[in-house]
Amino acid sequence: MTYLEKLSPWCIVRLKPNMQNQIVAHFRRRSDAEAHLQVLRRLIPGASFTIIFNLGLEQQDLAAVDAVE
Repeated sequence: MTYLEKLSPWCIVRLKPNMQNQIVAHFRRRSDAEAHLQVLRRLIPGASFTIIFNLGLEQQDLAAVDAVE
């Protein structure tokens, strides 16, 4: 995960069939994500979206923590 991605932990995710999802956008503040989500729901009424807080712990980061302990 890059430094820029760590600065924007709030994500809008589009929920797709068969338990698939797609990250649509990243935001620094939840209020910004909520405002953008309202616009997306008006523009694409048939799609399902949700907001998540992405901690961004990748497998490499977890392996590094385990190695230190």
